[in-house]
Amino acid sequence: MALKRENQANRQKEHWQPPPCIALSGLRRFFDLQAGTVWNDLVPLLAKAEGTLLDAGCGAQPYRPLLPPGVRYIGIDQLSAEADFGYKTPHTIYYSGDRWPVENGVADTILATETLEHVRDPRGFIAEAFRCVKGGGRLILTVPFSARWHYIPRDYFRYTPSGLNMLLAESGFTDVEIYARGNSVTVASLKCMALALPFLIPQADSLFERFAYMMAGALMLPWFLFFSVLGNISLAFAGGDDCLGYTAVARKPKS
Repeated sequence: MALKRENQANRQKEHWQPPPCIALSGLRRFFDLQAGTVWNDLVPLLAKAEGTLLDAGCGAQPYRPLLPPGVRYIGIDQLSAEADFGYKTPHTIYYSGDRWPVENGVADTILATETLEHVRDPRGFIAEAFRCVKGGGRLILTVPFSARWHYIPRDYFRYTPSGLNMLLAESGFTDVEIYARGNSVTVASLKCMALALPFLIPQADSLFERFAYMMAGALMLPWFLFFSVLGNISLAFAGGDDCLGYTAVARKPKS
């Protein structure tokens, strides 16, 4: 007997979709806790980048500005990125299939931000990262954990530290470090903010509906701002068993 709820297996799109992550201004990073925490983690990690960095699943290349001068940047993404995710960025190598369009050991650093959850074959993706990074090079990987189902239906997985560590170790990476982005207070703040976003940025079809949503959003704005501030303050404290996502760093052995 079918349950009297929507069959999620048939979902093909989101009921409400956030604005695309094209550029990460300070204001966007403050209100978008997911992207903001990724940015915060990448600032010190990318400051050490040298040689060539390969950005796999680069989207709009929002973290490219963090690279030091002189680092050679290669951005790659699936040929379907525009149709599936709305991104078509200049100076990106678009490809189809599972094999990345670069040579073995081409990169000193592999970067993959909020990409692995959209990959049907995560083991194959990590294996390609291992192939394309030089011996002694690093993989920097970020994934969401407490995050809404997005880019439906092309959002397939959520990863725990145990799962990430297993995937990386199985592919040959060593010196694995995995860090939580935020904590339970950050997650609760983001969820409360998410209740207000469809009203603050309405996507209804009719002008009347959008106006009604915006009026309701004006009443919710103080609440939204309060939880924005609380969420950002919470980042000063350690992560726990619940968090927004994880940042993983691993190294390919030199030999």
